[in-house]
Amino acid sequence: MTAVANPLTAARGGILARSRLRITPDLVTLWIALAWLVVVLIAAVVPQAFSTADPTALDPAGAMRAPGVAGHPFGTDHFGRDIATLLAYGARTAMVIGISATVVGFVIGTLLGLVAGYAGGWVDMIVGRFIDMLMCFPGVLLAMIIAAGLGASMQNLIVAVGISAVPGFARIMRGQAMTVRSRLFIEAADSVGFGPWRILWRHLLPNALAPSIVMATVTVGVSIVAAASLSFLGLGARADVPDWGELLALGQPYLASAWWITTFPGIVLTLTVIAVSLAGDWLRDRFNVD
Repeated sequence: MTAVANPLTAARGGILARSRLRITPDLVTLWIALAWLVVVLIAAVVPQAFSTADPTALDPAGAMRAPGVAGHPFGTDHFGRDIATLLAYGARTAMVIGISATVVGFVIGTLLGLVAGYAGGWVDMIVGRFIDMLMCFPGVLLAMIIAAGLGASMQNLIVAVGISAVPGFARIMRGQAMTVRSRLFIEAADSVGFGPWRILWRHLLPNALAPSIVMATVTVGVSIVAAASLSFLGLGARADVPDWGELLALGQPYLASAWWITTFPGIVLTLTVIAVSLAGDWLRDRFNVD
């Protein structure tokens, strides 16, 4: 005998389905941001997809051409290099430094905060004083000091920006670890004889990690800006192809006569950081992180 569908249940299901598919301005904004990030990631992995020109080729005769002239949509710099090509190839440096520095800060800061929040006592005091010492300096200033001491290279820039991100991750993880540590399932795990390391990695860390993941998304954008700032000051990654921060510095003397050398890198950098921030806001809402 065939069962007859309940009209009320079917109507309720249709309403729920439409609500799930409802397109809101926030959702459209998120899609645009993700689309832009996909474009930047493609440029970072395969810059030839956007330009087949040689980013290191010099053309003094074609120097400082305006945007749209002779096949240069974003113009050329004072060496005759195509700005669009430099932006595509510079995306790799920006994304590698942004993601790698975030990983460095995430791993070190999470470990410090996790151990300090769970152990408490003198361990928490030592870690806390170390984090307070790092937080005495603004993030960019701390990265600048480290980069100046280590020297200008991509690896040193990743280390410098990554260490500057450690205090933020450590403070968030410490607070989360202290909150989760007081819950009943941690006491239950301890009462049945689980060791501290098992409790730390199997029970405490998975339940305290969500805010750090959200912060990591935002930190990618912050790290990109910090790396661009250090490159602007001459402490960035020394490579044949200038990154976005170095392009800003190279175009500064020509703002009056060739504004495009600085303007387009600034726009690309700004849009990338905004897109990463929007993705981080979406993750924060999904994880219900305050």
